[in-house]
Amino acid sequence: MSYTTINKPNNRGRLKGTLLEKVEAQYQVEDEVFYEGKIVVDRLSGSQDIIPFTISEKIIKAYNLKLEKGEIICFIGELRSYNKMEEGHSRLVLSFFVKEVVEGEEESINELSLTGYICKEPVYRTTPFNRQICDVLLAVNRNNYNRSDYIPCILWGRNAKLVQSQRVGTKLIVYGRIQSRLYRKDLGEGVTEERTAYEVSIQKIEIVENEEISSQGLA
Repeated sequence: MSYTTINKPNNRGRLKGTLLEKVEAQYQVEDEVFYEGKIVVDRLSGSQDIIPFTISEKIIKAYNLKLEKGEIICFIGELRSYNKMEEGHSRLVLSFFVKEVVEGEEESINELSLTGYICKEPVYRTTPFNRQICDVLLAVNRNNYNRSDYIPCILWGRNAKLVQSQRVGTKLIVYGRIQSRLYRKDLGEGVTEERTAYEVSIQKIEIVENEEISSQGLA
């Protein structure tokens, strides 16, 4: 990964890919207008992640952006969460919040580092092929704001086994990528709907004990 753990923000990522669609204005906070879109990032495996992002009109004007469909662009920012009401229920929604636009050397970039706290009991399971998986929800304090983002993460293999025994409140530093996956939502009466879930696939973790990084992190 490109980011170190020394003097770094709690939440920092970089994406480079192709815009799926023309970016459109969606909402306004005070005098600032915010736009939303989706960026397509290729994986090494040949598949793709389609990641939603939010960008302010201020950033668009500062970098003189057009943000048209098919444009290749590189963003630096952070992964944020918010609650959205759907069918009378609150659903956690993730979006990459753009802070900078930069040149990227690689064809595709998808990397994220987070420092946060386990806020729900980790869910550990194994697949029919005995692959170890652990789902963790991290509470990440938003820099310069009095709130947190809640980021679902997934770990594999030895990292999954390590994290499944950690308690709520444990501080972690994690490195990985944002991924999208399709699933089918059961709406009842035999009706299903295809939806997209977003999470962070973790490649490396560091456990912080008494504000000192433990050597248990596994690559």
